[in-house]
Amino acid sequence: MIMIKLMGNKDIYKKIWVVALPIILQNVIDAAVNSADILMLNYVGQDAISAVSLANSMVGILFMFLYGIGTGIAMLAAQYYGKGDLKTIEKVEGIGLKFALSVAILGAIACISVPRLLMRIYTSEDVLVDIGAKYLVFIAPGLIFWAISAVYMSILRCIGKVAVSTVLEAVALITNVCLNAVFIFGLFGAPKLGVTGVAIATTISRFIQLIGCMMVSLSKPGVALTFKTMFQRHKLLEKDFISMAMPAIGNDLAWSLAFSVYSIILGHLGNDAVAANSIVNVVRNLGCIMCYGIASASGIIVGQILGEGSREDGIKAGHICLRLAVVTGIIGGLVVLVLMPFTLSHASLTPQALDYLKFMLFVNVYYISGTSVNTCLIAGVFRAGGDSKFGLKCDIIDMWAYAVPLGLLAAFVFKLPVKVVYFLLCTDEFVKWPWVFKHFYSHKWAKNITREEID
Repeated sequence: MIMIKLMGNKDIYKKIWVVALPIILQNVIDAAVNSADILMLNYVGQDAISAVSLANSMVGILFMFLYGIGTGIAMLAAQYYGKGDLKTIEKVEGIGLKFALSVAILGAIACISVPRLLMRIYTSEDVLVDIGAKYLVFIAPGLIFWAISAVYMSILRCIGKVAVSTVLEAVALITNVCLNAVFIFGLFGAPKLGVTGVAIATTISRFIQLIGCMMVSLSKPGVALTFKTMFQRHKLLEKDFISMAMPAIGNDLAWSLAFSVYSIILGHLGNDAVAANSIVNVVRNLGCIMCYGIASASGIIVGQILGEGSREDGIKAGHICLRLAVVTGIIGGLVVLVLMPFTLSHASLTPQALDYLKFMLFVNVYYISGTSVNTCLIAGVFRAGGDSKFGLKCDIIDMWAYAVPLGLLAAFVFKLPVKVVYFLLCTDEFVKWPWVFKHFYSHKWAKNITREEID
């Protein structure tokens, strides 16, 4: 189905919010479930929380690969949907499934065959290795279920079924929490399995989500969940997918690994800095919920419009997305400001840590605006036109040639105070603005990447 010709800014705003609101709701549910998981694991013990956190660091790497693959799918599928070519979208789905399942199967094999070796990468404590290894073994099948569902839900979002995708994700997350409670506390006669139960709950919830995807597929939403296209060769499409997905994966990995180094830097500045930063991360994620929703919606809507062949409307939509990113960034900062008194009054920290926490929260009141704008443009608007290489170059230079070295020098060479180090690390989003805005206003990203003929 070809999108209706956009007649005004009001129509574009409406289309963006129709896509963004379900994604924002999904982010809210996700944040709530993650908080519930931590609270329930607290009853198992500190070792359980630490082990699962470390094990999920390994799973997080797989997530970044799948997120990049989903981005590659979205770049192509959104534009082909704008063009009205559902047949090619099924081929894109097949390519995405091929790559996603390859990564997930390799990950699952590693989790089952060498779980202790994987845990040793993150810790040398035997008790954490033992607990985390069991977790990895039982979560392994869920990685495969998750890979299939992630690809199909990415397709659903691109063909206008955002609400359906959000419901599927919400069902999986809520099921996960309920089963966690059953297996952790031994409800309804179930055994108390601790961390193993958490892994089993995750795997079952992802399987239920996959069943949901299959049921949606049977309802004929426009594109079916099919595996036959996995075994077909589409050289041009595969070339397009690889050229767009690989830089996106590299971009996301460069960004996430840099943030891991930020945590390592603060981790060597004392327990007070670590404790304050861990709480700030939770509050910042709550503030960024709307920002990430707008960024995801931007990639879909701008991509659909460019796929229609309307470059001018695509550029107009991109500018509207930027304005929304500025607004949601300000709102996100206000969320942090509103939550600050509650956070400070309920945080069981030392006076020094509370002082750090208050300063870090104030920094994030404005820092979220930088995150919102950059995420919307780099991961949303630019990628909508197939431009994922700019973000890779930008983040490698900004984070690995500027922010990480600056943080290391400030902390370990000049031995500056914790507050100064944190402030310097939080300049990373704003340092890249001149290049990001220059690229945005050049409109070089606004391209129709669809092909007239698919092999």
